[in-house]
Amino acid sequence: MLLVLCFVWGTAASRPTFAQLDQTGGVIDEIRIEGMQRIEPETVRSYMRINPGDPFDPVRLDKSLKNIFSTGLFADVTLRREDNALIVSVVENPIINRIAFEGNDRLDNEALEAEVSLRPRVVFTRTKAQSDAQRLLEIYRRSGR
Repeated sequence: MLLVLCFVWGTAASRPTFAQLDQTGGVIDEIRIEGMQRIEPETVRSYMRINPGDPFDPVRLDKSLKNIFSTGLFADVTLRREDNALIVSVVENPIINRIAFEGNDRLDNEALEAEVSLRPRVVFTRTKAQSDAQRLLEIYRRSGR
């Protein structure tokens, strides 16, 4: 058991993290946003705490990364440096097209729709979906199911 734990810890520790990347020294000449599909690059820039002309400051880069990710618009956000360019790669969360309830003979769809936070044309996040699933389970429990 100890050998397995050491192996898992050793492999996790060897992966580069944001703090381990060489982000210090030099000035940011440009910021490029990659992976955008629906959201404008300026929207991403508005959440950043660093601009062209600023030094590569790990603290400000970390704050920028956290700000962008905390919007809930993105499933993944990564920052990397190419020469003096800061590359921001994003993966947008999908947009919900429609919500359908199936197999619910005992409860009205309207009652279920009133309880969930996800709606059509809203950004899908795993956290919201899990919260809604828990809420629906509770509704079924209360109704004796």
